[in-house]
Amino acid sequence: MLDNTRWKPSVTVAAVVAHDGRYLLVEEMTAEGLKLNNPAGHLDPGESLLQAVAREVLEETARTFTAEALVGTYLARFRHVRTGEDITYLRFAICGTVGEQIAGRRFDAPVQRTLWMTPDELRACPERHRSPMLLKCIEHHLAGQRAPLSLLHADASLYDSAS
Repeated sequence: MLDNTRWKPSVTVAAVVAHDGRYLLVEEMTAEGLKLNNPAGHLDPGESLLQAVAREVLEETARTFTAEALVGTYLARFRHVRTGEDITYLRFAICGTVGEQIAGRRFDAPVQRTLWMTPDELRACPERHRSPMLLKCIEHHLAGQRAPLSLLHADASLYDSAS
């Protein structure tokens, strides 16, 4: 019997935001306890990568995000110890800037708070990272790795509600 199941990685976006030598992070509740991450999340149907990263930053930090460049793409596999779930993530890390926190706007439920940390502070606490991609994205940003946003294309068919 043939297995016609197509393997599909989980597509995510992550914002890399630096200001005065510190990076914007979220502290979120996970099955493994409180963990640090870039403002990040899953790509939703009918949205571009740039729309997704702006939405995720707003939901997780209550700040608007202005994308500037693609830092990199990352592929990583995770096996959750507790659930046994095996997921491969395809992450698009996009750097940019944020506005001031919007008064009265709440964070998405798993996010407990936002904080700004230096690269050295992050390097000192790998056990608190939700993903190894967190530090990898920041290290690449620190190294000046940037690609133009024009590399990210979204065909008009993505927004066609008749499909």
